[in-house]
Amino acid sequence: METRSAAERVERLEFDVEWPPGHVACYLVDGPEPVLVDAAHPDHVDEFRVRLAELGYEPGDVEHVLITHPHVDHIGLVSEILEASEPTIYAPASVRERLSQDREAFADRVRRNATAAGLPDAGVEQAVDFSVESLERNASLLDPAAIDVPIRPGETVQVGGIEVGAVHTPGHQADHLCYPTRIGDERVLLAGDVAIRPFRPILLQDGLDDRHREAVGAFTAALDRLESLDVDRVYPGHGPVHDELSATIERDRRSLDGRLAQVQALVEDGHGTAAGVAVELAGDRDVRYLVAEAMSVLAHLEAEGVLVSEPREGVRQYRSA
Repeated sequence: METRSAAERVERLEFDVEWPPGHVACYLVDGPEPVLVDAAHPDHVDEFRVRLAELGYEPGDVEHVLITHPHVDHIGLVSEILEASEPTIYAPASVRERLSQDREAFADRVRRNATAAGLPDAGVEQAVDFSVESLERNASLLDPAAIDVPIRPGETVQVGGIEVGAVHTPGHQADHLCYPTRIGDERVLLAGDVAIRPFRPILLQDGLDDRHREAVGAFTAALDRLESLDVDRVYPGHGPVHDELSATIERDRRSLDGRLAQVQALVEDGHGTAAGVAVELAGDRDVRYLVAEAMSVLAHLEAEGVLVSEPREGVRQYRSA
């Protein structure tokens, strides 16, 4: 196609999903070397093609793909774009190791943690199967060998016509990077799954793997890093584009503090396992993802000396210190 003008702009490509807030967004930075920031869900392939066509593009025109984190709704169409052309793929450096890790060792860690969380035997095996299948699916969608430019926290990288910083923002996902840059006359943040207006992102870190123990501290440190940024506009993976970074960070701090207090109160009321806490947190929602957050918060409260725990028949039981 014809070379685009040097005047860059950001185009939002939004697609419906079944989980809150009901959509996921990726972004096309329009310029001489088009950059796709994140890559939607694999179910969105037809809609993606239509949306690109509305902007005057097709998948083969994308020259750079910049990934914030390796969740299915952010890497789903990387392979589709790779089949259409030879784009340069940029992703957090640690994603290579995560997606290449030994499946059996990973399954063993998940099984141990799911058991300690208090899931029933059938639930433990379901958690293991789900975790391993998710890892294998994500590795098929974003082949570690296809990552051309691994980005490390604190680096500055040239991505087509834009220069991006790399700010490590874990908690929701351990490898997560967001990218401050300048597009046109604006200082913007290509945010992925942080700085979302509708709600605080859930603490998934690495699911039921061992690094759940550091998720709360990691997310707090991520908020500190975000707070140091000076940007005009935020482009998140969920929720609207906005100019309220500081307010969003403050909301997330309050939300996290509220979750810590809520879990402490649940333990004091006799809900002594991560699974039991997760059920109370979920209410009528899907409890599956809240198990990881419950495990993370309980581990943090124990590390802070607020709670203590002991294993009973392989299940970790918590109580007030």
